[in-house]
Amino acid sequence: MGLTFADISIRLLIATLFGSIIGWEREIKSRPAGLRTHILVCVGATIIALIQKEIMFESLQTALSYPDLAGIIRSDPARLICQVVSGIGFIGAGTIVRNKNSVHGITTAASLWVTAAVGLSVGMGYYWIALLGIIYLLFSLTVLKKFQHFSANFLPSIMRIEIVYSSLETKEFIRNYFVEHKIKVRSTDFSMLCQDESRIYTDDYTFELPKGLNYNDIVNAFSENKDITQIHLENLS
Repeated sequence: MGLTFADISIRLLIATLFGSIIGWEREIKSRPAGLRTHILVCVGATIIALIQKEIMFESLQTALSYPDLAGIIRSDPARLICQVVSGIGFIGAGTIVRNKNSVHGITTAASLWVTAAVGLSVGMGYYWIALLGIIYLLFSLTVLKKFQHFSANFLPSIMRIEIVYSSLETKEFIRNYFVEHKIKVRSTDFSMLCQDESRIYTDDYTFELPKGLNYNDIVNAFSENKDITQIHLENLS
């Protein structure tokens, strides 16, 4: 009544295959969690599901062998699965990196979570659920990504620029540049560092890049100011 060696082997092989498909897609894009991580997550979730299956079979066999104990034997098939669903969040959180106003790795964390769900489906023997899940996951990571780039052509580019300068008058220069070029600022962060007898100012802006203006124009314009010592520009789109 329990799972045979062949059943276990097939399910683990399928989990390895499905995990490697998603892991390879993440690997070629140089994401924090790649091939091995996704394989381990998918196989690990499958093993947990297999254990849960065996617990169910063992409880059922015990109830059939000892009918008097049937009323007190309990087997919750969702208990271990719930632990996997919540526990995988710790691994996913490790792939998320926050850098001031930008956050990276959320998609990879989500792919790990879905990969665990695929592994659970394989382990429980729901192959069609696992297959459709992996297809939809690949669709989201590849096809929708291309559509996102296509639609980005019709939306303003979101940029983040970090400017380090030594004179407070430069702040007015930066503001005037944004106003003159009709640059819409979404958020700003200002900090100051006292160094010996001098002060170092850092401005962090998140803004929409207007049509007809590119990041080279902005960098070149700010580079002409002698008080500006560092410029870091990042595309958040």
